[in-house]
Amino acid sequence: MASPTASLYQIQTIFHYKNNNKPLFSLSQPTHQFPSNSNFFLQRKLSLTMPRKESVIVVSATTAEKKRHPGEKKGFVEEMRFVAMRLHTKDQAKEGEKEVKEPEEKAVTKWEPTVDGYLRFLVDSKIVYDTLEKIVQDAAYPYYAEFKNTGLERSASLDKDLAWFKEQGYTIPEPSTPGLTYADYLKDLSQNDPQAFICHFYNIYFAHSAGGRMIGKKIAGQLLNNQALEFYKWDGDLSQLLQNVRDKLNKVAEEWTREEKDHCLEETEKSFKLSGEILRLILS
Repeated sequence: MASPTASLYQIQTIFHYKNNNKPLFSLSQPTHQFPSNSNFFLQRKLSLTMPRKESVIVVSATTAEKKRHPGEKKGFVEEMRFVAMRLHTKDQAKEGEKEVKEPEEKAVTKWEPTVDGYLRFLVDSKIVYDTLEKIVQDAAYPYYAEFKNTGLERSASLDKDLAWFKEQGYTIPEPSTPGLTYADYLKDLSQNDPQAFICHFYNIYFAHSAGGRMIGKKIAGQLLNNQALEFYKWDGDLSQLLQNVRDKLNKVAEEWTREEKDHCLEETEKSFKLSGEILRLILS
């Protein structure tokens, strides 16, 4: 009586192209034990000769395309600008989404500044700019050095302005908590969280070149008999200086992962909070 299984010593398995008897491959080795009933070979033959139905996976362009961040096509600086503008109020910018909760969040035209408060603002601003410039000079991370001597530096200008106020008979106050707190925070970030530090670097310098100039004009006209302060003057074309820094920031961010970029963007709110506390001194 025949055994339930039989060794298969000669197998010829041949696939054919359509309308072509050329073999794709053949197997002719005694490798496996197969059931000796004829149904198995019939099923095997059918599975090899019946045409297979192709599976088609359709992926829509919407799901396949990587989700882009607002402004991403123009470079990372545009992403930072987009996030920053959303944190303004409608009074401050047409793109603003934030509700007015603090006095400094109102439109500058509605401010009621004081000279003493403005002097506190200048002193605390100077300690922040001193800190930024030292961090860039020391360059704990090599790419910080890209931001040396950009033309946006403000410390020397603030020195001149504070000297002018002293000549006018005003007492120059000591730095206060908002400026000291922000300076310490920047020092820590510069050592331990470079992406977050770059967020503050961008927001401080670029905010001063925009809204900061509006504040300077308001103060000069209302309190200083239109005296133009050095804090609001730059050597050279400001728009070109800003573009040069944009280019450098975009270049640095090209080396970051998407997660690092997102982390930088997430720091924007903290930047606004700390800068706002210094700005609020003007109205004190």
